[in-house]
Amino acid sequence: MTEWFYEDEECWIAECESCSVPMVVWREHNIFPSDEIKARLHERLAVVVSEFFTFEMRIDDDMRSIPDHYHAHARPKKGFFGHGMRKPT
Repeated sequence: MTEWFYEDEECWIAECESCSVPMVVWREHNIFPSDEIKARLHERLAVVVSEFFTFEMRIDDDMRSIPDHYHAHARPKKGFFGHGMRKPT
């Protein structure tokens, strides 16, 4: 089961099963959010990273696995995967 960190009427944020980093998924069936919506989604993603992860993030919105919803991964600035980068609970 994938861990979910955040959910509201606009988006959800969960840990990507493939790369163990959080990703935000826009609920609308659209791959082109406005700049304003994209900024809100990325801001929510940054909050999750600061709360649950130890890395400094960069946004990767190259959409690989969910073709009909805009989504973006929060990746380590100098990496791709997030394995072992969770804050202790």
